[in-house]
Amino acid sequence: MEIKVYRGAGKLQHVIEIGAHQVLTDEPVEFGGEDTGPAPHDLLAASLGACTALTVTLYARHKQFDLQDVQVRVEHEQQDGAYVFTRHIHYVGQLDDAQRARMTAVANKCPIHKLLSGKFAIVTEEE
Repeated sequence: MEIKVYRGAGKLQHVIEIGAHQVLTDEPVEFGGEDTGPAPHDLLAASLGACTALTVTLYARHKQFDLQDVQVRVEHEQQDGAYVFTRHIHYVGQLDDAQRARMTAVANKCPIHKLLSGKFAIVTEEE
């Protein structure tokens, strides 16, 4: 899938087109933006949270676990020379300890978690 990013209406605002969807990104006022959308680092953290929730939900459905909801909160910051994501997962439903542990193990295998934990390359081509 191709994602397009182009200048928006604000000082630092950009529009992200993902298929038929549009998302705004911006920076907070203290960094020169107008806070009209999430900052890029926030979007990356949101991708991890969304991928985690979707992966766990699909796994629980497959295993017929009584998962009523999964709520994911991601904190992120630069820390000691590394960018750190702290993911908090809250499971809602009648689940035993073994089911919760298995879903957490599955969360650690969601595609975005694996991508951010692994080795990858970014190729830049000027047009």
